[in-house]
Amino acid sequence: MASSCEFGHESVLLYETVAAVLGVLTDNTRDIQATLGALPKVSGVFVDATFGRGGHSSLLLQYLAKDARLIVFDKDIEAIQAAKALAIKDARVSVVHGSFANLQQELQSLGIHQVAGIMADLGVSSPQLDDGTRGFSFNKSGAIDMRMDTTRGQTVGEWLAVVSEEVLADVLYEYGEERHSRRIARAIKAMDCYDDTLTLAEVIKSAHPNWQKGKHPATKSFQAMRIFINNELGDVDEFLAQTIEVLQAGGQLAVISFHSLEDRRIKRFLHNHSRGQWEGDDRLLMPPTRPKYFTKPLRLTPNKTEIANNPRARSAYLRTATRAAVCL
Repeated sequence: MASSCEFGHESVLLYETVAAVLGVLTDNTRDIQATLGALPKVSGVFVDATFGRGGHSSLLLQYLAKDARLIVFDKDIEAIQAAKALAIKDARVSVVHGSFANLQQELQSLGIHQVAGIMADLGVSSPQLDDGTRGFSFNKSGAIDMRMDTTRGQTVGEWLAVVSEEVLADVLYEYGEERHSRRIARAIKAMDCYDDTLTLAEVIKSAHPNWQKGKHPATKSFQAMRIFINNELGDVDEFLAQTIEVLQAGGQLAVISFHSLEDRRIKRFLHNHSRGQWEGDDRLLMPPTRPKYFTKPLRLTPNKTEIANNPRARSAYLRTATRAAVCL
């Protein structure tokens, strides 16, 4: 089974995502692996906007023709090392160390203006969570870093040392939907230093007045700080907007998200552009007629077997749509 790639990371909605980006996933698809197995080798240029440890890319390559190309993006330097290892073995792969927010610019630098399919698996990956030194986990001791790209930018620990209590509370509320953001921010700013994730998690835990069964009290706060320091939601918005121009007519977009802040953005983007609406049109008295850039989107979730085998898949959503034959 190819659900786990050679780099040791369990990919979520693996076959569903690859089938979607190849344009063979529908509401009526019953046996996805059989559908993919019957597919002739596919030519064209494809993008994996979040390579991670290469699970989706490795499977996609099995169905691509020899003249196809796969451009893989990632901010994470360890993911880039894994991507370069794959590129050495497979000349169809090109590696971009950078954010998918620069999708169009990076593709144009490679002489590529349009592609046949784009897939993305948003958020933090299992290897990032499992490596305590990266600072993403509240269950492991490590530096309070949380940067996707450790070669640039401010760490969360550095930011906590200078941010005001008010701004911190706003970040916890906006990006973590944390109802107790004020109380938690006050406790965090009372800390003497910001050098250990377990210590930070314990402070949040002590300040949190309402623990949810089965969920660590620091979950939302850690999510909020990670999203903020990496500009994750801004990057998602930039990325989605560029897919309209980057995808060729008939091209496929497939995006996996793991929390409501991301999923709402993807849902709204595909909803609007499959109905010929722009953001804010619903507030206009007489909204203008807009092009419908995408077909009606499809949403999938992991089945019970996948969730049992990989509990981190339980909150995943895959949204996919086809680029319509409409010019900008």
